[in-house]
Amino acid sequence: MSHHAQPLRGQVALVAGATRGCGRGIAVELGAAGATVYCTGRTTRTQQSPMNRPETIEETAERVHAAGGSGIAVQVDHTEPDQVDSLMARIQQDQDGQLDILVNDVWGGDDLTAWGRRFWQQSLENGLLMLRQAIHSHIITSRYALPLMLERGTGLIVEVTDGNTLNYRGQLYYDLVKTSVIRLALALDQELRQHRDDTRITALAVTPGYLRSEAMLDHFGVTESNWRDAIDQDVDFAVSETPRFLGRVVASLAADPGVGRFAGQALASWDLAKAYEIDDVDGRRPDWGSYSPVN
Repeated sequence: MSHHAQPLRGQVALVAGATRGCGRGIAVELGAAGATVYCTGRTTRTQQSPMNRPETIEETAERVHAAGGSGIAVQVDHTEPDQVDSLMARIQQDQDGQLDILVNDVWGGDDLTAWGRRFWQQSLENGLLMLRQAIHSHIITSRYALPLMLERGTGLIVEVTDGNTLNYRGQLYYDLVKTSVIRLALALDQELRQHRDDTRITALAVTPGYLRSEAMLDHFGVTESNWRDAIDQDVDFAVSETPRFLGRVVASLAADPGVGRFAGQALASWDLAKAYEIDDVDGRRPDWGSYSPVN
């Protein structure tokens, strides 16, 4: 890829929660745009998280390299302030304090989400753990990353959510997570605006549409090569998108000198794909917003 096609060459990114799904897709596409990407998560080749999934941060880092960037895998539990603090100290040392892009993608709530049961029938312990893993982790990571960005006066913070509305998402804890990270983007934007005028740090939230993640492919018993076979099981799956579609959107935001116009907002992959003229890796341009019954 030519230098012209790598607008993020020389930039440093941290994708928190890069093991799989959106995080991996974003890390790979930031790499394709030339960035050095710290790929963090709990699952390594020698240690598995409670998610009990095969994907590893090392594999993500290798895919970042293969795409044309530099991938660095670091095992971090983002609910542990000490581990996040150590990570930032390492970036401070390795990159001379440079951190241009932070993607807060830590989730870890799939096994904790009790769909189809009322709030009072659900495990309180699991619900509170979800809030810790998927909201507290984002707050902790931003708290330790911001000083690096503030030192240089520039940066982009991306909160990854599900949906860009405040409509109820069908399960109390899940709803709190996904709406809270949208609110976090707005709150960070407000805090940064009130900090000082010359700071060009933008915080925003992004959502994919119907995500064709590794876990979702497994759920339907298909692979990326024959994913269409699952449309019989769920007609909506026809409009699904790969994690790299959102990755391309985030890379375009990071390369956009006018990204500040989106500060504090919750943005959708399908809207940004039109604005930036982005196609998914299979050449399609999924438009979940015009398709989805909950528009």
